[in-house]
Amino acid sequence: MKTVKISLNSIDAVKSFVNTVTKYESDFDLVSGRYVIDAKSIMGIFSLDLSKSIELNIHSEDQIDEILESLKPFIVA
Repeated sequence: MKTVKISLNSIDAVKSFVNTVTKYESDFDLVSGRYVIDAKSIMGIFSLDLSKSIELNIHSEDQIDEILESLKPFIVA
C-alpha cells in the first residue's frame, strides 16, 4: 500500500480524478479525519471537506509507478 496527499479543489478536478482511478483494478481509499471512502465514488468524495488536502491510500503493488504518474496533477507535497 502507498499513501500520498492529494488536493481536489474543484468539481472538474474531482471528475478528472475519479475518471483516472476508475481505469485501474486496484482499490483506492480517501482518508479525511475519521472518514474513509472509496476514491472511485464521486458522491463519496463530495461528502468530504475538499478545502484541505486528503490522504489517498493506493492498494496496489504491481502498477504503483504507473498509477502515481497518472495522479501527478492531484498530488501535493
